[in-house]
Amino acid sequence: MAEKTAFEIARETLKQLTLRKLPPTPLNYQRIYSEVGEIPIEPPFPSERLQEISAALPTKTPGQQKQKGLLESAINQRNWDGVKTALMAYGGFSPAAAPERPAGAGIPLVDTPVSATRPMPLFDEAPVKTNAPALTVDFFGQLARLIEYASPAFGNDDAHFLEQSLALVKSLRDPATDAVTAKKMIAQYSQRLSFVAEDQAEIKLVLLKLLHLIIENISHLSVDDSWLKGQVDALMEVCVPPLTLRRLDDVEQRLKDVIFKQTEAKARTVQAQQEMRQMLATFIERLATMSASTGEFHAQLEASAKLIEQAKSIEEIAPVLKDVVGATRSMAKDSMSARDELQTMKKRAESTEAEIAKLHQELDRVSAQARHDPLTGALNRQGLDEAVNREVAKVKRQDTPLSVALLDIDNFKKLNDSLGHATGDVALTHLATVTREVMRPQDTLARYGGEEFVILMPDTALENGVEAMVRLQRELTKRFFLAGTEKVLITFSAGVAQLAPGETGPEAIKRADQAMYLAKRAGKNRVLAA
Repeated sequence: MAEKTAFEIARETLKQLTLRKLPPTPLNYQRIYSEVGEIPIEPPFPSERLQEISAALPTKTPGQQKQKGLLESAINQRNWDGVKTALMAYGGFSPAAAPERPAGAGIPLVDTPVSATRPMPLFDEAPVKTNAPALTVDFFGQLARLIEYASPAFGNDDAHFLEQSLALVKSLRDPATDAVTAKKMIAQYSQRLSFVAEDQAEIKLVLLKLLHLIIENISHLSVDDSWLKGQVDALMEVCVPPLTLRRLDDVEQRLKDVIFKQTEAKARTVQAQQEMRQMLATFIERLATMSASTGEFHAQLEASAKLIEQAKSIEEIAPVLKDVVGATRSMAKDSMSARDELQTMKKRAESTEAEIAKLHQELDRVSAQARHDPLTGALNRQGLDEAVNREVAKVKRQDTPLSVALLDIDNFKKLNDSLGHATGDVALTHLATVTREVMRPQDTLARYGGEEFVILMPDTALENGVEAMVRLQRELTKRFFLAGTEKVLITFSAGVAQLAPGETGPEAIKRADQAMYLAKRAGKNRVLAA
């Protein structure tokens, strides 16, 4: 039987629709057309439903964004295999086990064969020239080190991810690994990495919320302690993203100070409570004794009154009066003794209460001042010592450079003498404000004393530290402050020293101070390296 042409199939289809009295809908036409032409019926591609699914998928990570783009492309091409591949990759499953498809048939499930003239690209980069250098073992080694350095940030909770990381690092360091294999493993690893990174970010946010909740509850439970309120406010201020080790160290030091003072105050409070209980017990004991003595005294008075009534002469009354006077004196003596003892205990309780009040004032001072200079807001000497110890420890731990600058305002005494100490205070505050605006977030500003300031610059070599101080000098020349109606510009001289191996923080500051002195001698408004 001769094969029917498309025209004949279409004409017969319309004829059958008329004979069967079926409405000419696309679905009825397709069914009759397949029946007449003996063509298998394929279900329609649900583009609209798949587009709805694609629109509902989250795109929080670059990996999710990429897979969503591949999914939408496969939907537009009506490619079931491409849809399957994109959804599996989005869910963290590897499509490596899926069957291969010929190149050009929608979105390929495996890498399309490439020419032997160049290696398979490691990432989805633009085409390169054929004379581009091949990927080297050293490059793979750098990728392996990158993964090792990043792995601690994701923890060890996900055993599968940890195993995948170790396998990838081992493969990248294997000289026999080719670019195609490396690309596949990195693609699978990046998909898993996107989800792990997202989980870690969510965990960090939840932990931060819990920390805020704990601090808020502590503040509500101790509404009467003003010192605690100040400390809670400081903790809430530092517990704001982005969190850094420097800020967390600051939280730790503040808590240590307050805990130490609180422990001391608690001990004195317990002692005061014990003394108060002892005083109350003594008071009750004395009161009972006085009551007993008073009862005996009244009984003796009644007996004496009866004897006086029965007495017939003065001689008989005299001994009775003598007993009454003796009992009265004894009663008065007991009352005086009880009063003196109670007054002594009262003074002791008042003294303890004064000590507790003084300790609470000290707590208020610690909470308010912490480790900052009250005038400029910079760290004070205590805060500087702790910051120096922290940065020096970091240098020893990570082998990174640390530069220390010591700067001194030029002609500060003359400024104070001519415009007054209030203007001098404004000058100090102005310098601190401009310095904080020019400094990096990781730098530390501290008031060293008088008109001297120290700046700690981690991860900064000596020449870069000198350049940073010169930039600060230039910024100060652009900005002035008003002393009444007079415009005041300030300058400073500075010395910069880089921490040497085996050198302590104070020793580096001393070298910077010597360089600053030489800068003063050289004409002021200068920066010299130590």
